Amino acid sequence: MALWQGKSKRKFTGGRRIYARKKRSFEIGREQQITTIGSKKLKYAQSRGGNQKIRALNVDKANVLNPKTKKTVVSDIVGVVENPADPHFVQRNIITKGATIKTKAGLAKVTSRPGQTGIINAILIKKK
Repeated sequence: MALWQGKSKRKFTGGRRIYARKKRSFEIGREQQITTIGSKKLKYAQSRGGNQKIRALNVDKANVLNPKTKKTVVSDIVGVVENPADPHFVQRNIITKGATIKTKAGLAKVTSRPGQTGIINAILIKKK
């Protein structure tokens, strides 16, 4: 089933919005692509303007930046520790932007959008 990303038929006040046109194909959205931990698997999707989105379905490595040394290393992902998008994503090892992941280099916070870019960039966080 397609997702529609246009305006609602109702205003936020509850009044009816009168449309001057029908729905357009560029207003159709796509189903969410969930990124999990596993051997690397990518999916390519065409976007508006002939551009391309690379959707990461499974990943096993992340580009981790150490803010003190300003060095980036490629590190293996061990698991998901916290995900503010949904607490159930932790149990299912789903990675989204803002998720805290456990890597071989230490705990890191994801700064990229793996469902849009196809890679995981993260920054090391301090241990409390």
